[in-house]
Amino acid sequence: MTKVKTGIGRRSFIKSVSFASGGLIIGFNWLACKRPEEEGSEEMAMQMPDEWFELNGYLKIGDNGIVTIYSPNPEIGQNVKTSMPMIVAEELDVDWNNVIVEQAPLNTDIFTRQLAGGSQSIRQGWESLRTAGATARQMLLTAAAKQWEVPVSELSVENGIIKHKGSDKTMGYGEIAKAAAQVEVPEEVELKDNDNFKIIGTSRKNVDAKKIVTGEPLYGLDTYKDGMLIAMLLQPPAFGMEFKSMDAEKVKEMPGIVDVFTIDTYPEDMEKEWSDVAAFSKLVVVVGESTWQVMQAKKELKVEWDLNPKLTEQIQILEKSAGMAGATGLESSDIHNTLMAEVGEKKSEVVRKDGEPEKAFKNAARVIERSYTCPFLAHNCMEPMNFFADVTDKKALLLGPIQTPEYAEKSVNKRLGFDLEDIDIQMTRMGGGFGRRLYGHFLVEAAVISQKMGKPIKLVYSREDDMTNGVYRPAYHVKYRAALDANNKLTAFHVNAGGIPESPLFANRFPAGAVDNYLAESWSLESNISTGAFRAPRSNFIAGAEQSFLDELAEEMGQDPIQFRLDMLKRAESDPVGEENDYDPKRYAGVLKVAREKSGWNNGSSSQSRGVSAYYCHNSYVAQILDLTLEKNEPLIDKVTCVVDCGIVVNPDAAKNMVEGGTVDGIGHALYSEMTFKDGAPQKSNFDTYNLIRHKQAPKKIDVHFIDNGIDPTGLGEPPFPPVQGALANALYKATGKRFYKQPFINELKNAGSDLKT
Repeated sequence: MTKVKTGIGRRSFIKSVSFASGGLIIGFNWLACKRPEEEGSEEMAMQMPDEWFELNGYLKIGDNGIVTIYSPNPEIGQNVKTSMPMIVAEELDVDWNNVIVEQAPLNTDIFTRQLAGGSQSIRQGWESLRTAGATARQMLLTAAAKQWEVPVSELSVENGIIKHKGSDKTMGYGEIAKAAAQVEVPEEVELKDNDNFKIIGTSRKNVDAKKIVTGEPLYGLDTYKDGMLIAMLLQPPAFGMEFKSMDAEKVKEMPGIVDVFTIDTYPEDMEKEWSDVAAFSKLVVVVGESTWQVMQAKKELKVEWDLNPKLTEQIQILEKSAGMAGATGLESSDIHNTLMAEVGEKKSEVVRKDGEPEKAFKNAARVIERSYTCPFLAHNCMEPMNFFADVTDKKALLLGPIQTPEYAEKSVNKRLGFDLEDIDIQMTRMGGGFGRRLYGHFLVEAAVISQKMGKPIKLVYSREDDMTNGVYRPAYHVKYRAALDANNKLTAFHVNAGGIPESPLFANRFPAGAVDNYLAESWSLESNISTGAFRAPRSNFIAGAEQSFLDELAEEMGQDPIQFRLDMLKRAESDPVGEENDYDPKRYAGVLKVAREKSGWNNGSSSQSRGVSAYYCHNSYVAQILDLTLEKNEPLIDKVTCVVDCGIVVNPDAAKNMVEGGTVDGIGHALYSEMTFKDGAPQKSNFDTYNLIRHKQAPKKIDVHFIDNGIDPTGLGEPPFPPVQGALANALYKATGKRFYKQPFINELKNAGSDLKT
């Protein structure tokens, strides 16, 4: 067993523990600890005591032995609402059938990180969640030992039943919960050895599964409150434009319409949080009795928009620097591509330099150079942005789907002027996030509208509003160069990466550390188009580009693509270049070796075209081998073999689902998705023009394997997403004889036509 400090002193304990219905309620300050969550059947809920004094971030035990674990973490489909309480329940040693999980509201007095993002929930909560369960278990055992007048060392517990070894006495947790509440919190507790896990490492069903499949209210759009009105927005039609005027009198007379007005979500003098990303602050609001009535009113409303000189001036300067005549500052996709290809590299800054790369390239017998690009992407969560707000003179109640409730609370505090204790943010399950709901402007908009109306409202984005509002994945461009000597040996590696408006470069990731002469350069270009994190930020492009280039480089050198990577990783392990490399080459090589074995890479029996890719991000390693065939220039993906090293897997079924989902998502965006612009206006506003992967286009089979190494858990929600794009590109090359440098790949496939290899 491992001993850990609980991080909970007597003073903290007194502040966070309380009685209700004869049960023990332990409120953990998650400074050192983290959060759980889960929900059981209605029958179990009926057995709960009538009253619970609910705080955020605690587990509570009823006098009947039922355990409720509250989770502060937003649930966006990554299944932390099941996996996190499993960790607590493991160390508590309770019967999983007696656990109920509930979503907690925001409470920054208890929690230090209420955020869904970066694949960090399990990783950051691992030890603290275990400590929380073990601490409660120790207090229960101490109370039982005192009641029986025996040493704690003579007691054992299994499934919430305490047993005395000498007398065979037993009692349930519920019987001793009241007494345990008076026990002082231990300063140190022992955690289980991994070999003794009974819940962790076993598959448990999603606690919300029944509600999801039966349509019970779970999501923000399900919210309904008596007296609630519906609000929708009109935004400028193009990035770089702003509101000028409107004629709303006739629209106000339409059936069900209550009011039409403008708001300024973020006045210029307001200090923003990092999460307050919004291209449009000045908006037109239509409020009515029903969604349908408001949507009809929006169609009839006459609004005049104007160019915003302040916004477009910097873009005009950038365009003129590229020799573009008649620059307007209203951005278009063709201009983006020209700027990235011709201007970006001129703005480069050196981020990392090993050896003498310039000399190596000058003396090279051969230089391989390739460039890769990708477009802006819309997140396109199936549940559009929405939020409920009921703002009175004294309080603000806000309820809906948000990945960053703590930061949203601070934004509302600054925008409305309310004290934090007068702002109540409650979280619903989210119908997708992928980074889009990190940016809570829609929550602030709802709060401002409700305050102005003096009534409860639900703000609803239409699909068109959602897709054209911004906060897109940035557009990226990267150029790779490799220097080969007369013996066809790699002597230097150069990556020059940038984008609009950020660079995707990770200068210290592979192949940094594996090449004597290495140069990494970065650049970025300004834009009025609002962008933000997209699943596996930056990695979601650079991984596929890097892995495509490594494959092409291996072919130029006459080497097997997997062995080529393994040889480089062996160098990084045995004789690394530099000291800033942020990956473990042994673990990196490990997933590649298992993928080679599980896919039958060397047996030559595969009739499909195969591509390989491997990547490190969010502290985890993923290798993927993709098999496909072509039918009328449409790729049919037969199988993807995925090998993942993310440390201990808490809930195997949930983990497998995340890998499968990330794999499908990565393939879909690389093959089909893009957002284009013309004079600042998004050219796609719904799924009839914006192409997401369809069921028939998804892989027929995804074979998932996890490396069992006993390492504490690392990220999983994002790591499977980036590398599969490289495996896809490499398989497409095998099928077509053509390399793919520009996403979405389907455009190049269609354009190639009869030129493709048959």
